[in-house]
Amino acid sequence: MDGKIILVANTPKERVLSGIQPTHESFHLGNYLGAIKQWVDLQNTNDAFYCVVDLHALTVETKPEDFKRRNLASVAQLIALGLDPEKCTLFIQSHVPAHNQLGWVLECMTGFGEASRMTQFKDKSQKAGSDRTVVGLFTYPILQAADILLYQANKVPVGEDQRQHIELTRDLGQRFNSRFGETFTIPEGYILKAGAKINDLQDPTSKMSKSSSSGAGVIELMDAPEINTKKIKSAVTDTGRDVTFDEKEKPGISNLLTIYSALTGKDISQSQADFEGKGYGDFKGAVAEVVVEYLRPVREKANELLKDEAHLNSLLKIGAEKAEAVASQTLKNVYDRMGLIPRG
Repeated sequence: MDGKIILVANTPKERVLSGIQPTHESFHLGNYLGAIKQWVDLQNTNDAFYCVVDLHALTVETKPEDFKRRNLASVAQLIALGLDPEKCTLFIQSHVPAHNQLGWVLECMTGFGEASRMTQFKDKSQKAGSDRTVVGLFTYPILQAADILLYQANKVPVGEDQRQHIELTRDLGQRFNSRFGETFTIPEGYILKAGAKINDLQDPTSKMSKSSSSGAGVIELMDAPEINTKKIKSAVTDTGRDVTFDEKEKPGISNLLTIYSALTGKDISQSQADFEGKGYGDFKGAVAEVVVEYLRPVREKANELLKDEAHLNSLLKIGAEKAEAVASQTLKNVYDRMGLIPRG
């Protein structure tokens, strides 16, 4: 050593924000491998804000006791899956009132036609019919924009189906900035990798989803091991015998190989090699064993957390306070620049 002091620049971390709805008491394997697993990785290198978006979930009618249970179950599972409240800001959307307050401001800056063009609204409203479609579903993307802009997020980890909503968020942020001065960070959509896209076990050409007609094709994280084992062993495959990855000709086998690969850390070619010369029965049994053992500690930890509701609520209080510190400053800047008089 020559005695010189070397100064290392402390590069500020980029902020990421994403959210998930508490629409069920259990997330499914597609939620984890398609999004949450990558959230866990992102918290290690970014200033990460993750939100259980309970206000968005109000667009679907639910019983109060079920809704409360689903919110707590969602938080418990996120922690059990690897989100660390000491590494990220984990909170519930409704605990920070600024979401609704900024949402209204952005609604007043969004054209009716602009909101009407949102693909997800058009699809869902056509299925439900106009009389059964709530206004909240129409304004959903605008509240989502508020969720993002409120925290000055640089990146928003989302699936491909949310790209249009990110574009709306960017448009609204830029519109506000051009009218009232630089206020919002304009976020980039961070489209999550498609490599771990998990499809329905009974319809392997369709994405795994709780809205599917049959729950038999959905691997739920909180289900008992025997239930998920039965679902995997009953998964739709084809009339062949070879365990090979071919999404067009063998979508069922390819889906199971994707699951096996994602949970073992082996690539697809290695996973195929594990089953060379073996039949579908052996293959499905091995996939079921990998899934069950991978999810066992997750399920156990989530259930343990749910037994101590006071502890969960204390973690959420800390998360809400951290989130509100950022959100309240953004909202103050918005109100000031728009000419709203602050409360004395």
